Amino acid sequence: MKVVVTTQGTDLDSAIDPRFGRAERFLLVDTETMQATVHDNTRNLNAAQGAGIQAAQAVCDLGAGAVITGNVGPKAFATLRAAGIAIYLGASGTVRHAIEQFRQGRLEPAGNANVEGHWA
Repeated sequence: MKVVVTTQGTDLDSAIDPRFGRAERFLLVDTETMQATVHDNTRNLNAAQGAGIQAAQAVCDLGAGAVITGNVGPKAFATLRAAGIAIYLGASGTVRHAIEQFRQGRLEPAGNANVEGHWA
């Protein structure tokens, strides 16, 4: 499965970015091979509004089946959910650690957003 993890860096050992819409980057990881590609999210990092929805659309375009992040707002949550993308919240540490937890079934999909809109 392809999973997007929000990150502050460019590889599996990078720290998770706790923000979804305004994350610095997305790391798209194939959970079977651990191959990863980095995708810049700069256009949404400083967006006045709509960052979450635009970031969710970018994740959809990457073909991800799940997102692992720290926090997500209601509009991004609704957009991801409508696309059938599972959302895992409260992540911290490194991308590699989060993917290992995902692969071991230790993460629970979120039922709701965990922050209000416009969370920076």
